[in-house]
Formats: sequence, C-alpha cells, structure tokens
Amino acid sequence: MLSWADSPYAVPALFLLAFVESSFFPIPPDILLIALTLSQPEIGLYFAAITTMGSVLGGLLGYGIGWFGGRPLLLRFIGEQRVKSIHTLFERYEGWAILVAGFTPIPYKVFTIGAGSFYVNLKIFTLASLFSRGGRFFLVAGTIQLIGPTMKSFLEEYFDVLSVVIVIVVALGFYIARLLSKHLSGSMPA
Repeated sequence: MLSWADSPYAVPALFLLAFVESSFFPIPPDILLIALTLSQPEIGLYFAAITTMGSVLGGLLGYGIGWFGGRPLLLRFIGEQRVKSIHTLFERYEGWAILVAGFTPIPYKVFTIGAGSFYVNLKIFTLASLFSRGGRFFLVAGTIQLIGPTMKSFLEEYFDVLSVVIVIVVALGFYIARLLSKHLSGSMPA
C-alpha cells in the first residue's frame, strides 16, 4: 500500500481504498493518506478531500448492500423480533451512531451496511458520513501539515511499531463490533 504513495496512481488508489473500506474491505485508508500527506504536505487537505469523497461514496454502496441484501440475511440469522428491536435502536440513534462510527476504529462498513439494513434516512446517513469521515481525514491530514517534519521523522522511526498498532486497533474494532452485535441481539427478547 505504501508503494502506491510514490506511484502516479496514488490519488486514484487513495480514493478506491477509501471507497472499498467503507463498504467491504478491512484496511482503512488512513495509512495511505498519511503517507501521501507526509510526502506532499502542501496538498494534504486535497488528499483528505479525496479520501472523504471516496469514503462517503463507498458508504453509500455499503448502505445499498444493506438496503437490498442485509435485511433478509438478518431475518434468516437472528429472527424477525430481534431485527425489529435492533431496527428500533438504530432509528433512535441513527445520526449519532454514524457520526461516532466515522471516527472510531470500529469498522465503518458495519455501520454503512447496518444503516441500509435498518432503513436509516439516507440524508441523515449521508450528512453524518460526510461530517464524521471528513472530520477524521481532515484531522489526520491537518495534523500532519501542522507538525510535518516532526511527524515524518517520528513515523519513519516507529513505522513498524505503528503498523502493528494499527492492525491491532482494526482487529479490536472488529471484536468490539462483534461484542456489540452479540450484546444487542442477546439482550432482546427472542
């Protein structure tokens, strides 16, 4: 992934990575965003905008996946009563759930597909995605622009350790999402 940062396809790769991560791919685009912003800090906010656009559009694909295919799968695996209960919770917290999910290490695709499955208002979903994902990516790029050389030397020195930490955080995000899913479906009447 980091080799893309030096390629002429870096910006399309960043867009594509952000797009697929929001709907089905497990690797977050932050790594490539960081590499690109470190290599060209003067256009870091441009990279953040590309990442945000890819992520929001990918989130809409995830929403579509949930809308057209998520609900039948949920009905099959957890039953109609639990689906109704989770739907009620998702409706109550729809915008807030998307806003929080956009910033956390919990895989965003869980929320994009869930939003479609539970028929979250598309305008609310899109706005919450735009604010949360944009906030996250602009924060990353902006921070690197502000403390550029210091951040670059820190990342060069500790890149291997940080890579392992990112992998652990992503794995923990999946684990937390799974626990929350079990908790929500287990605490509801069957």
